[in-house]
Amino acid sequence: MMFEGYRSRKENPSGTKKASISPGMPCSSSAYARTLAFLLFTFLVALPAAAAEANETSETVPVSETPPLGPATKDVCAVYFTGVGCPHCARSDPVILQDYLKEYPQLVVIEYEIYQQQENAPLLPQYDSLYSTGFGIPLIIFENDHIVGDTSIIKGAQELIEKDHSRCALLGKQVDFGSLDISSLPGKPKLWTDDRILIRTDESSHNTLLKALLTAENISSVFHNLDYKVEEPRTVPLSGSSVLFDNAIQLDGWLFQWNGEAVGTSRCPSCPSPTGWEICENGTKKRTNYKCGADTDYQCVPYIEIEQCKEEDVETKLTLAKLISLAAVDAINPCALAVLTLMLIAILTYNPKKKRNILLAGLAFTVSVFIMYMFYGLVIIKFFQLVQILTSVRIWMYKILGIVAILLGALNVKDFVKYKPGGVCTEMPISMRPKVKNIISGITSPKGAFVVGLFVTVFLLPCTIGPYVIAGGILSAYELIQTIPPLMLYNLIFVLPMFAITLMVYAGFAKVEDVSGWKEKNIRYLHLIAGVIMFGLGLAMLFGWV
Repeated sequence: MMFEGYRSRKENPSGTKKASISPGMPCSSSAYARTLAFLLFTFLVALPAAAAEANETSETVPVSETPPLGPATKDVCAVYFTGVGCPHCARSDPVILQDYLKEYPQLVVIEYEIYQQQENAPLLPQYDSLYSTGFGIPLIIFENDHIVGDTSIIKGAQELIEKDHSRCALLGKQVDFGSLDISSLPGKPKLWTDDRILIRTDESSHNTLLKALLTAENISSVFHNLDYKVEEPRTVPLSGSSVLFDNAIQLDGWLFQWNGEAVGTSRCPSCPSPTGWEICENGTKKRTNYKCGADTDYQCVPYIEIEQCKEEDVETKLTLAKLISLAAVDAINPCALAVLTLMLIAILTYNPKKKRNILLAGLAFTVSVFIMYMFYGLVIIKFFQLVQILTSVRIWMYKILGIVAILLGALNVKDFVKYKPGGVCTEMPISMRPKVKNIISGITSPKGAFVVGLFVTVFLLPCTIGPYVIAGGILSAYELIQTIPPLMLYNLIFVLPMFAITLMVYAGFAKVEDVSGWKEKNIRYLHLIAGVIMFGLGLAMLFGWV
């Protein structure tokens, strides 16, 4: 959506008609001209003074010191779609969810995060069908107006806020915030105001209470005679940053957090803090917590709190398993093993008596391959993150990667059934092999092995890039800096056979010719193992088993 050229329409609030000069007014043309000239002169003289006064006022009264707006109401309502890990959302999130909330106390933002909260992802196409918003994020909606994209939001959202859009853009009838039933909002929303936030954790029907928490000037008045559980404040993730509030309480189905003075309960003592969560088992985790309320005679009573493992806990384990599987497929790729044996043969041919060169050259070659593949991995992840600005692509990305894995698995199984050197996406093309052999045959030292290793990785990509692209797509949901440790693990597994072969040849356990012969003899079975792993992983990703 192009925001440039957008203008707001303002109506005359008083509803009165402007004065006009009718043809029957008793004034001559010269008198009229003199009057008009006097008014124009007065306007020009007064304008600079008025502007100076306005500038002086805006400079001396910061936003944080402006007087309160009266009753604690929310006169502007916005729906905001974002995604943790979206690079463009990282620019707009702090503006919408921090800066503007402080500047406009009358603003409430209903946030739907769609990358980590899968329940929210289907809402984006539903909003598109009603408001024609498209599938891009970040996206902000004010009644029937919407803006897509970080730059457009940063430039244009303020104008829409100042238009006082009081109705919330819902999947149904639009209502103002006073008539909004918060408990009926779909998905897992977060409701933000200037110094507080409501986060849905479960179903709840306490609509009046929830709105009072967001709008009351004195929060303690809402807590009077209310049973609740004090929690440690939880970090609220934004894309590229996070927000931590001063206080938090858990109500039925919602977590409420706010800044300012803590509110206790006079009827309950201060209970001990809960213990740490135990390790996830069978999809759940436990800890000892304490509760206090009418049902416990207002005494702190310990109980075992059981909670479903958070999505990120399970996802971390599943992601690790998928990465190890993909790295194992790359590690047994005949392509990489063939290049390494060619390099070792070149070193031995040049100086067969210096076995130390075998060790140094093999290690140098392996390290250079590791460095270059780390670089390629970061490029692949960044590419996927840029592509995922189109949220429709992001929603289907995981299944697309699963289909790619199935195709690569099928190609590897085909090479087992009917082997032909230079298979598509499974081995180095035949046309490239003479060039690689000529380059490697010129290696005479460990330094040369390192330099050639950096260059030869370009020729390795056609036969090793498949699993790496899938791994990059999986990791693209995380911040780029967070992908470095799993990328290092992937590439350590990838180069592990290179290290092993180098050490075996140096120690005399095997000759280079033996390694090369073993690879040629078992090449079909290597393709079979890789194919089965890739095909199984692809099916699991496509059907949501992992």
